[in-house]
Amino acid sequence: MAFQGGCACKAVRYEVSADPMAVMNCHCRACQYASGGGYTTAVVVPRGTLTVTKGTPKSYASTGDSGGKVTRMFCGDCGSPLFSEPEAGPFQVVKAASMDDPGKLTVGGALYVSEAQPWAHIDPAKPAFEKMPPGAR
Repeated sequence: MAFQGGCACKAVRYEVSADPMAVMNCHCRACQYASGGGYTTAVVVPRGTLTVTKGTPKSYASTGDSGGKVTRMFCGDCGSPLFSEPEAGPFQVVKAASMDDPGKLTVGGALYVSEAQPWAHIDPAKPAFEKMPPGAR
């Protein structure tokens, strides 16, 4: 399922040439800030399969829970969050709402439920992890 996406104003576009490795709702505070909501739906893709095809996203880097740097990319014109690049790890994380057709996704569970807001829904029928799943760092 290769896919494309971009920001609301169409200044930045990207394409991903691989199927997602996972789709999870992340409730960490960094994702709450980036999404402006209770969580972000994270589409995990293999590193190197995402290519920016139009424009140049702006970035913001912070230190993740693992101690490594996480760079979050967004449109400098409209502010739409697009994707994240953890310093370590074989993956990048696309923000589901930035995809042209996110309706085909199936969320597999929840991450960082220890930081979830009390009003955020966490599906009890799916796996939920206090932080990251074992072996995912």
